[in-house]
Amino acid sequence: MRQALVVYGGWEGHYPGEIADIFAELLGEIGFGVTMSDRLDSFTSADDLRAFQLIVLHWTQGDIAPNQFAALREAVHGGVGLAGIHGGLGDAFRNIPEFQYMVGGQWVAHPGNDGVTYDVDVTDLNHPITQGVPNFTVTSEQYYMHIDPAIHTLATTRFGDTVMPVAWTKRYGSGKVFYHSLGHHPDVVRMPEVLRLTRQGLAWAAAEA
Repeated sequence: MRQALVVYGGWEGHYPGEIADIFAELLGEIGFGVTMSDRLDSFTSADDLRAFQLIVLHWTQGDIAPNQFAALREAVHGGVGLAGIHGGLGDAFRNIPEFQYMVGGQWVAHPGNDGVTYDVDVTDLNHPITQGVPNFTVTSEQYYMHIDPAIHTLATTRFGDTVMPVAWTKRYGSGKVFYHSLGHHPDVVRMPEVLRLTRQGLAWAAAEA
């Protein structure tokens, strides 16, 4: 059985425990054994992390120790998949630029805060992550992000004339990274379109290249 590690914590406003439980449900649906941890010392050994095909991180803000990040970086660079959503991956460990490079982007603003209604447009209709995911509308935070031009964009939203990625993939060494910016509250994560996008993103990130 394939194995996934879900590490959650940080700012409580992003419901780390509740959303980690959703990740566990989705991973179970696609045949993973799941290890849950609310401690960053889960990242103390790259050798231990290589026992997993996928690391799911939901840890908004916070600080990660140099040795913990080194283990995480080595594992992902060596081929362990990495996935996450919203601030749990896109606004973690602001003090580590290499982490932001690994993820492919960093949150910088959500104009209008929570309660903004916006469209999510699927732009790569042929990718396995977006199969069966239609364009949809969500009322939540709309993330404006600084992004790496090396990402492969799967879905976008608009800030006026600015097209902003919502979901993307990236390669980091031999590792596959999946991210989307949806999910300020658990009810957004549980939207059918978001669940499908997330489930298929987790499966893609864990698959061998």
